[in-house]
Amino acid sequence: MEHVTILLILAGCFGLFMAWGIGANDVANAMATSVGSKSLTLKQAVIIAAIFEFTGAFLAGGQVTSTIRKGIIDTSLLSGSPEILVYGMLAALLAAAIWLLIATRYGLPVSTTHSIVGAIVGFAAVGIGIEAVKWGKVSSIAASWVVSPIIAGGLAYILFRSVQKLILNTSDPMENSKRYVPIYIFLTGTMISLVTMLKGLKHVGLDLSRNESYGISLFIGIFCAIIGGFLIRKITYSKERNINNHFFDVENVFGVLMVFSACAMAFAHGSNDVANAVGPVAAIVSIVSSGGEIAQESVMPIWILLLGSVGIVAGLLMFGYKVIATVGSRITELTPSRGFCCNLAAAITVVLASGTGIPISTTHTLVGAVLGVGFARGISALNLRIVGSIFMSWIITLPAGGIMAIVFFYFLLGIFN
Repeated sequence: MEHVTILLILAGCFGLFMAWGIGANDVANAMATSVGSKSLTLKQAVIIAAIFEFTGAFLAGGQVTSTIRKGIIDTSLLSGSPEILVYGMLAALLAAAIWLLIATRYGLPVSTTHSIVGAIVGFAAVGIGIEAVKWGKVSSIAASWVVSPIIAGGLAYILFRSVQKLILNTSDPMENSKRYVPIYIFLTGTMISLVTMLKGLKHVGLDLSRNESYGISLFIGIFCAIIGGFLIRKITYSKERNINNHFFDVENVFGVLMVFSACAMAFAHGSNDVANAVGPVAAIVSIVSSGGEIAQESVMPIWILLLGSVGIVAGLLMFGYKVIATVGSRITELTPSRGFCCNLAAAITVVLASGTGIPISTTHTLVGAVLGVGFARGISALNLRIVGSIFMSWIITLPAGGIMAIVFFYFLLGIFN
């Protein structure tokens, strides 16, 4: 292939830009509930997210990646013209990254997976042909727009209502928290362990079966519940601390749980969603360095994983505060107990989706959970104008990525051909 050096430089730059977009928009979701509920300051959340996202992306991001994200296009149709796939992947990366930049600028949480999928579908439909797109895969991804927020919202609603009934709306919230919070700790420990094993550690080489993962997670959940129950019983109720806020001590218990769950979600997110940036880069590098051979899977060079990891952290540090503000405080008012229900509902939804093979968006899942908690307090607790803006941005994501990818694809085709 011609222009090898230029194409590799462009792949690196566009991949870094895409990873930056993931950090700025998607990573913010993992930490938004912690910041919105004041369990963590913005600075603390950014530092924690940076550490766990980088660790997840770099250590567990995968040594082998599928060259086409989610297997949505048939690459066999391009065996005679591999350069078309290279230009298409470059166009898709740039289009998805620009859409993430625009959405983040306005504080709108959108799905990075849907951004890159829309972009790949766009270039494939015009650059290869409509028949190259596996429309069944695309429709199942589009269906997740509806499925994941509804499941997470329903779970968050049920969880928060249970917290209200068992702890908050009782005559002795502190005593009841000592009785019931260990159950929530068990659920949290189990679900977060499952998310980490099914999503975060699947690339590390830990060849655990699904049953082994469930068994280990249940053991971790029980262990966490025993330790947590012991520590909670040591907390004494202070009238002075609770004079302005009847639930101050109770909320602090949930605040600790939130920080724990946010760390694990950030690790799992970094390991899973870094593929949206590094997958297309690995595909380009594989094709260019092999002289035009298109493989279904390609080995992930360590520098590409490092590129994705650094990009994610940079995006979070520079621009992440915008989406954190939207999800954490502009949809509905969050407290540690409400934010905890959001995180746990999102984790359960991710586990359910992994078990059933439904492709879901972490962004849509968490926003759905926040809506569910807000709805549990009544429709007036939700900022419907912000909710409407978020839903509109979700609908626009696929076509926006697709249209921009088509424009960039023809632009690159014109330059290099």
